[in-house]
Amino acid sequence: MNRLEGLFAESRRTGRKALVVYVCAGDPDLATTERLVPALARAGADVIELGVPFSDPLADGPTIQAASQRALASGTSLIGVLELVRRLRRGGCTVPLVLFGYMNPIVRMGLAPFVATATDAGADGLLVADLPLEESFALGKLAEAAGLSLVLLAAPTTPPARLAAIGRATRGFLYFVSVTGVTGARTELPADLPAKLAEVRAATAMPVAVGFGVSTPAQAGALAAHADAVVVGSALVAALRQGGEDFKPALALVRSLAAAVHA
Repeated sequence: MNRLEGLFAESRRTGRKALVVYVCAGDPDLATTERLVPALARAGADVIELGVPFSDPLADGPTIQAASQRALASGTSLIGVLELVRRLRRGGCTVPLVLFGYMNPIVRMGLAPFVATATDAGADGLLVADLPLEESFALGKLAEAAGLSLVLLAAPTTPPARLAAIGRATRGFLYFVSVTGVTGARTELPADLPAKLAEVRAATAMPVAVGFGVSTPAQAGALAAHADAVVVGSALVAALRQGGEDFKPALALVRSLAAAVHA
């Protein structure tokens, strides 16, 4: 059981919901991300998704696209992100880390070398936004053998039979996309989202996390009543752009999100 699976096992035992946050590694540079990750954990983030910047992030809206471009401009690569994970672990960081990216850099590196390096560096999970269920089995088999959790996504448009298949194949948790469309903070979320989450939780034995569009403590707290975890990305990326080297606006946001989710 890796850190991610251990966290969700404990969460289910205690009934405490989890806050998952996303940051783009290398935005504005990897040294800043290395300082940021432990600070996010101290502020209350239970799981951190480390975005691997990619030139064509098809699942992401303008905020994360811009973050990816800044990270690429600073020279961030998949290898660089993996080395960042290694440094974080050597520095004593114990928060579960999930690598969030796209298949192109992984295929270029090679599935087996990527999984081996990610495992050795200390990653706990993988989330590949453009990897459909039908193409996930080769990477999933390698990941499971190495002790990594390959997290799969489902959407509001996913049919029941396919949702059940995704629920059986996913590891760590199932990531439910709350809206049709790309990432980005939204002032309102779909009214039928609680009902959709009930269907998702009935379709899988895995914990369910809900993300895309969640931006405020009120939204996060409301959704925590219907899921095992809540994911916040774009709102945090935007808050990081507002602050200086002390990350004050971003850490204040995470503390308020954590208070709402954990309550």
